[in-house]
Amino acid sequence: MTADVWLPIPPEDIEGLPEGPNYLFWNGGEDFPADPADCAYYVVPYMKPLEVGLRPLPLLSSVEVVQTLSAGVDNLLPGLKDLRPGVRLCNARGVHEASTAELTLTLILASLRGVPDFVRAQDRGEWLGGFHPALADKNVLIVGYGSIGSAIEDRLVPFEVARVARVARSERTTARGPVHPLTELPALLPEADVVILSTPLTETTRHLADADFLARMKDGALLVNVARGPVVDTKALLAELETGRITAALDVTDPEPLPQGHPLWQAPGVLVSPHVGGPTSAFLPRAKRLLVDQLTRFVNQEPLRNVILTTGTTGA
Repeated sequence: MTADVWLPIPPEDIEGLPEGPNYLFWNGGEDFPADPADCAYYVVPYMKPLEVGLRPLPLLSSVEVVQTLSAGVDNLLPGLKDLRPGVRLCNARGVHEASTAELTLTLILASLRGVPDFVRAQDRGEWLGGFHPALADKNVLIVGYGSIGSAIEDRLVPFEVARVARVARSERTTARGPVHPLTELPALLPEADVVILSTPLTETTRHLADADFLARMKDGALLVNVARGPVVDTKALLAELETGRITAALDVTDPEPLPQGHPLWQAPGVLVSPHVGGPTSAFLPRAKRLLVDQLTRFVNQEPLRNVILTTGTTGA
């Protein structure tokens, strides 16, 4: 098989790549590594501005696969119109579960146990004691129960939570219990002490956490967003935070990056991390394993994993 494969990781650093393709390194630089028309498999640069990943798309006239190294593909959707029919778009399921689940637990524990206040007190040289809630015995609601939502639950188990409720687009049963459909969300929200958003950003989930959603959360509940910023209506969240009725821990925001002076920075009861769920030391080995597996399948003309959609088909 002779075809160009564009990789955002130097190919010599990826052990086990199958023979055949012409592997080229491109991580978003101004100059393309070769003629984009010869690229058959395009791996989108990771953690680059939106316009960087989209820039080659109109020129990829022979591309067969567009592979992201992110869990979400929403940033690429505007560029799909520039691709010919039949191009498979694949995400990075299996790459970010460990890191994102770790951060989710970090945000929950830091928020409940008052860690941000401790850090500020340390800066002042002040011993700040007091009573704080524990994660133990809490009811947790996970909204978006895919591979990341499942990984979050894996890490919740040792913390002796009282109950985990799961919500996804469609109803199903797992080894751990039922997954409720989105239609049951209004009834589940008032029971949850911690509400975790780990859903993809779609037209259905955009502003899912709106004023009505937030109003249904119980007094004192914590909202954790490790999904995408626009899953939450920022204006509605600010209104709730200002009352002190609920708190929030946000790895993603709308807008993002959160600009200086934005009211979320100073809102009471909110912890903000700068979209760091994925970029950790766990990323690179898992990304390499994914690429080796996917490209081996591609070379051998076997079914690819993680195909989100195919251009030119209904809904793409």
